[in-house]
Amino acid sequence: MLALTGQARLWEPKRLRLRLFSAAAQLVINGRRYLRLARHWPWTDVITNAFE
Repeated sequence: MLALTGQARLWEPKRLRLRLFSAAAQLVINGRRYLRLARHWPWTDVITNAFE
């Protein structure tokens, strides 16, 4: 929760699990490992901002 900003910082644990931990993504291994998040998913920007 420390990395989240805005309204996402106030989410309860149950809501965090629902929105962030169930994200539609693929782990891609191509020389380096990275996570490809689905663009259509409504909370993708919350996750990418938290990583930054």
